[in-house]
Amino acid sequence: MPSSIPTSFDEQLAAAQRSAVHLEMRDAYYSNPRFEAWLKGERVDWDDRASWWRPFHQDIADAVARGVQVRRARVVSEPVTDYIRWEHYQTRANVDAGEQVRWLPRRDTADLLMPGCDFWIFDDRVIRVHNFSGAGDLLGEEFCDDPALVELNGAAFERVWDRAVPHDQYEIR
Repeated sequence: MPSSIPTSFDEQLAAAQRSAVHLEMRDAYYSNPRFEAWLKGERVDWDDRASWWRPFHQDIADAVARGVQVRRARVVSEPVTDYIRWEHYQTRANVDAGEQVRWLPRRDTADLLMPGCDFWIFDDRVIRVHNFSGAGDLLGEEFCDDPALVELNGAAFERVWDRAVPHDQYEIR
Protein backbone atom coordinates (compact mmCIF):
# COMPACT_ATOMS: atom_id res chain seq x y z
CA MET A 1 0.00 0.00 0.00
CA PRO A 2 1.44 3.38 -0.94
CA SER A 3 2.35 5.49 2.05
CA SER A 4 0.47 8.46 0.58
CA ILE A 5 -2.89 6.85 1.43
CA PRO A 6 -4.18 7.87 4.87
CA THR A 7 -4.75 4.66 6.83
CA SER A 8 -7.70 5.56 9.00
CA PHE A 9 -11.33 6.25 8.22
CA ASP A 10 -11.15 9.60 10.04
CA GLU A 11 -8.18 10.71 7.92
CA GLN A 12 -9.84 9.59 4.68
CA LEU A 13 -13.10 11.35 5.50
CA ALA A 14 -11.25 14.49 6.58
CA ALA A 15 -9.33 14.47 3.28
CA ALA A 16 -12.44 13.90 1.13
CA GLN A 17 -13.40 16.87 -0.99
CA ARG A 18 -16.38 15.67 -3.04
CA SER A 19 -17.78 12.29 -2.06
CA ALA A 20 -17.76 9.40 0.37
CA VAL A 21 -19.88 6.36 -0.47
CA HIS A 22 -20.47 3.29 1.66
CA LEU A 23 -21.91 -0.07 0.63
CA GLU A 24 -23.11 -2.45 3.35
CA MET A 25 -24.24 -5.95 2.42
CA ARG A 26 -24.38 -7.98 5.63
CA ASP A 27 -27.54 -8.82 7.56
CA ALA A 28 -25.71 -8.73 10.88
CA TYR A 29 -22.50 -7.24 12.18
CA TYR A 30 -20.66 -7.58 15.45
CA SER A 31 -22.79 -6.91 18.46
CA ASN A 32 -22.37 -3.77 20.51
CA PRO A 33 -23.86 -2.32 23.71
CA ARG A 34 -26.30 -0.03 21.87
CA PHE A 35 -27.72 -2.93 19.85
CA GLU A 36 -27.96 -5.08 22.99
CA ALA A 37 -29.79 -2.27 24.82
CA TRP A 38 -32.20 -1.88 21.89
CA LEU A 39 -32.94 -5.63 22.01
CA LYS A 40 -33.89 -5.16 25.68
CA GLY A 41 -36.36 -2.44 24.69
CA GLU A 42 -34.29 0.67 25.35
CA ARG A 43 -34.84 3.46 22.85
CA VAL A 44 -32.95 6.60 21.93
CA ASP A 45 -34.17 9.88 23.34
CA TRP A 46 -33.89 11.77 20.06
CA ASP A 47 -34.51 15.05 21.89
CA ASP A 48 -31.33 14.48 23.94
CA ARG A 49 -28.75 14.76 21.18
CA ALA A 50 -25.84 14.48 23.59
CA SER A 51 -26.98 10.94 24.46
CA TRP A 52 -26.66 9.60 20.89
CA TRP A 53 -24.42 11.97 18.90
CA ARG A 54 -21.03 10.29 18.48
CA PRO A 55 -17.70 11.52 17.06
CA PHE A 56 -18.56 9.60 13.87
CA HIS A 57 -21.70 11.72 13.42
CA GLN A 58 -19.69 14.89 13.90
CA ASP A 59 -17.12 13.74 11.33
CA ILE A 60 -19.92 13.12 8.84
CA ALA A 61 -21.54 16.49 9.63
CA ASP A 62 -18.19 18.26 9.20
CA ALA A 63 -17.63 16.57 5.83
CA VAL A 64 -21.12 17.46 4.62
CA ALA A 65 -20.66 21.06 5.81
CA ARG A 66 -17.58 21.40 3.60
CA GLY A 67 -19.48 20.07 0.57
CA VAL A 68 -18.79 16.33 0.66
CA GLN A 69 -21.75 14.21 -0.46
CA VAL A 70 -21.95 11.23 1.91
CA ARG A 71 -24.09 8.32 0.72
CA ARG A 72 -24.71 4.90 2.26
CA ALA A 73 -26.52 2.00 0.58
CA ARG A 74 -27.58 -1.07 2.50
CA VAL A 75 -28.45 -4.35 0.78
CA VAL A 76 -30.66 -6.40 3.10
CA SER A 77 -32.44 -9.73 3.15
CA GLU A 78 -36.16 -9.70 3.92
CA PRO A 79 -37.59 -10.40 6.32
CA VAL A 80 -34.84 -8.42 8.00
CA THR A 81 -32.77 -9.53 10.96
CA ASP A 82 -33.02 -7.86 14.36
CA TYR A 83 -29.71 -6.20 13.60
CA ILE A 84 -31.11 -4.60 10.45
CA ARG A 85 -34.23 -3.52 12.37
CA TRP A 86 -31.94 -1.78 14.83
CA GLU A 87 -29.85 -0.23 12.04
CA HIS A 88 -33.01 1.11 10.42
CA TYR A 89 -34.12 2.56 13.75
CA GLN A 90 -30.80 4.23 14.51
CA THR A 91 -30.25 5.49 10.95
CA ARG A 92 -31.98 8.68 12.03
CA ALA A 93 -28.62 9.67 13.58
CA ASN A 94 -26.83 9.16 10.25
CA VAL A 95 -29.47 11.20 8.42
CA ASP A 96 -29.34 13.96 11.06
CA ALA A 97 -25.56 14.08 10.52
CA GLY A 98 -26.14 14.67 6.79
CA GLU A 99 -25.76 11.21 5.27
CA GLN A 100 -28.07 10.12 2.51
CA VAL A 101 -29.12 6.53 3.17
CA ARG A 102 -30.91 4.05 0.93
CA TRP A 103 -32.02 0.42 1.34
CA LEU A 104 -32.20 -2.30 -1.31
CA PRO A 105 -33.87 -5.65 -0.67
CA ARG A 106 -31.49 -8.45 -1.66
CA ARG A 107 -34.23 -10.04 -3.77
CA ASP A 108 -33.93 -7.04 -6.12
CA THR A 109 -30.22 -7.57 -6.80
CA ALA A 110 -30.17 -10.79 -8.84
CA ASP A 111 -29.21 -8.95 -12.03
CA LEU A 112 -26.55 -6.77 -10.35
CA LEU A 113 -22.90 -7.69 -10.12
CA MET A 114 -21.96 -7.01 -6.53
CA PRO A 115 -18.66 -7.00 -4.65
CA GLY A 116 -18.07 -9.57 -1.93
CA CYS A 117 -17.06 -7.04 0.72
CA ASP A 118 -18.47 -3.90 2.28
CA PHE A 119 -16.50 -0.77 1.44
CA TRP A 120 -16.15 2.99 1.53
CA ILE A 121 -14.90 4.95 -1.50
CA PHE A 122 -13.55 8.48 -1.05
CA ASP A 123 -13.57 10.97 -3.96
CA ASP A 124 -13.63 8.09 -6.50
CA ARG A 125 -9.95 7.67 -5.66
CA VAL A 126 -9.43 5.49 -2.59
CA ILE A 127 -11.34 2.42 -1.43
CA ARG A 128 -11.47 1.08 2.12
CA VAL A 129 -12.46 -2.61 1.96
CA HIS A 130 -13.89 -4.22 5.12
CA ASN A 131 -13.17 -7.85 5.87
CA PHE A 132 -15.63 -9.59 8.23
CA SER A 133 -15.86 -13.03 9.77
CA GLY A 134 -18.96 -15.12 9.19
CA ALA A 135 -20.21 -13.98 12.62
CA GLY A 136 -19.86 -10.33 11.61
CA ASP A 137 -16.68 -9.46 13.48
CA LEU A 138 -14.46 -6.96 11.69
CA LEU A 139 -11.24 -8.79 10.83
CA GLY A 140 -9.56 -5.82 9.26
CA GLU A 141 -9.64 -3.27 6.51
CA GLU A 142 -7.51 -2.50 3.50
CA PHE A 143 -7.03 0.85 1.78
CA CYS A 144 -6.21 0.86 -1.91
CA ASP A 145 -5.94 3.49 -4.62
CA ASP A 146 -5.89 1.13 -7.61
CA PRO A 147 -8.08 3.00 -10.14
CA ALA A 148 -9.50 -0.22 -11.63
CA LEU A 149 -10.59 -1.54 -8.21
CA VAL A 150 -12.07 1.81 -7.22
CA GLU A 151 -13.94 2.12 -10.53
CA LEU A 152 -15.30 -1.43 -10.41
CA ASN A 153 -16.64 -1.07 -6.88
CA GLY A 154 -17.82 2.48 -7.48
CA ALA A 155 -19.89 1.31 -10.46
CA ALA A 156 -21.41 -1.44 -8.30
CA PHE A 157 -22.33 1.12 -5.65
CA GLU A 158 -24.01 3.37 -8.22
CA ARG A 159 -26.11 0.47 -9.57
CA VAL A 160 -27.27 -0.35 -6.05
CA TRP A 161 -27.88 3.32 -5.24
CA ASP A 162 -29.98 3.89 -8.34
CA ARG A 163 -32.26 0.99 -7.46
CA ALA A 164 -32.39 1.44 -3.67
CA VAL A 165 -35.21 3.03 -1.68
CA PRO A 166 -34.54 6.26 0.26
CA HIS A 167 -34.46 5.73 4.02
CA ASP A 168 -37.63 7.70 4.71
CA GLN A 169 -39.55 5.52 2.23
CA TYR A 170 -38.15 2.10 3.11
CA GLU A 171 -40.48 -0.01 5.25
CA ILE A 172 -38.96 -2.78 7.34
CA ARG A 173 -40.30 -6.22 6.44
